[in-house]
Amino acid sequence: MGNESGTWVMYGVDWNDPECIHTVEEATEYINRIGFLPLFKNDIPGFSLEERTVPEYWWCDDVDKDPWLWRTVIARDRDIVYGKFFDKKAGFISKKWLPVFANYRRDGYDFDALYEDGKAPHKHKKIMDNFMEEKVDAEMLSNELKIKAGFGKDGEKGFDGAITNLCMQIYLCNCDFRKRKNKKGIEYGWDVAVYSSVEHIYGYDYVTSCYKEEPAESWNRLVEYMHETYPIATDKQIRKLLR
Repeated sequence: MGNESGTWVMYGVDWNDPECIHTVEEATEYINRIGFLPLFKNDIPGFSLEERTVPEYWWCDDVDKDPWLWRTVIARDRDIVYGKFFDKKAGFISKKWLPVFANYRRDGYDFDALYEDGKAPHKHKKIMDNFMEEKVDAEMLSNELKIKAGFGKDGEKGFDGAITNLCMQIYLCNCDFRKRKNKKGIEYGWDVAVYSSVEHIYGYDYVTSCYKEEPAESWNRLVEYMHETYPIATDKQIRKLLR
């Protein structure tokens, strides 16, 4: 998605194009085959869901055709994790590649160790306290998490930025999108992001299964794979998107 002369433009393909992804099932199969994929167009040509779907169907509110709704289905199915993983923008990572990303992006740290070593701010800890081991089943709507973590008018600032950073470090992901409920239990408003730890999706042992290798080795695996899969991508483009 780009802005041309003040107008937002979606890039993509025709429905009959052989590279077109038509359904959420096809999208899931493609992401699992490729391994990881940004949601929107970026500096690497063809490396996004946007560029393999029909532009006119985005935000058409038909789950059979709308890639914007597919992201909810994919996140909810838990076969793939979804979040702001690529240059602080949204995208998908398959189960196969998640431990590689986790090891590199976390620099081999669990969050509690990261915080204890002074490498994470207190505002991040206030968020992650809601997802630590004793609360491993936690799934929280963003508005509820914001309150519980002490953000808001008289509390911490920068909630959205903190969430993005924790997603980039592969500590958190979007596991669903749901409507809020009023005191009577009636849903209202727009869908709200639901967050969880990636350990909640796949378990601690699996998520940390690449901790045995150096983070630099995980990074080299990502770079080598990108060069194999997208030979057109430069090292600068890969660093920008995957670091």
